[in-house]
Amino acid sequence: MRKAKPRKRVILPDPVYGDQKVSKFVNHLMYDGKKNTSYKIFYRALEIVGEKAKDQDKSALEIWKTALDKITPQVEVKSRRIGGATFQVPTEIRPDRKESVSMKNLITFARKRSGKSMAEKLAAEIMDAYNEQGGAFKRKEDMHRMAEANRAFAHFRF
Repeated sequence: MRKAKPRKRVILPDPVYGDQKVSKFVNHLMYDGKKNTSYKIFYRALEIVGEKAKDQDKSALEIWKTALDKITPQVEVKSRRIGGATFQVPTEIRPDRKESVSMKNLITFARKRSGKSMAEKLAAEIMDAYNEQGGAFKRKEDMHRMAEANRAFAHFRF
């Protein structure tokens, strides 16, 4: 490579919890640069999660983090062309990409849900992910299943 790798930008922690992970999630959630709206949606979703999970000894933020961990994929398949044939090659995911993929999946499946507000949809998806169900969790299971099915092509790794 001719050029040096670009430096990673420092993401500032969010104002309420002081957590960088929350800021990254809000950045993924954001549309058209409307970060304030994204923060409102996220904090409202955590309030709803807190109300739903009163009997649990964990806080809403801990439930959200656990839910993210439960939907984080470990491996993914990448297409690789070898001699005219395209193989789905299973590869491990870098830690920063794991986090990003899990956040994007959670948000995507929350948007697809039927519900009233985005905060309610996001809260419902977080609770489903925490209970190991819902679209985002199924997506992770599918990714792992695909990688397992194509394990024979693992020697084509990049």
